Amino acid sequence: MLAWTQPLLMEGELATAEPKKFRYRLLHAAARITRGGRRLRLRIAATCPWRHELINAFASLTALPRPAT
Repeated sequence: MLAWTQPLLMEGELATAEPKKFRYRLLHAAARITRGGRRLRLRIAATCPWRHELINAFASLTALPRPAT
């Protein structure tokens, strides 16, 4: 899953990062999933150094077309 995430969703330095660096930055983000108003939200801490990269990745993820069934 991580192997496809990198070329599809990431930009800049993380798009070409080595697998170890990519996994570290993606899986060690200071964030939590919250629920309210029938929506799920990902809250990324303001102190997370890779916050903007993760926000852009999730925006790219929501922009992808849904697979046909």
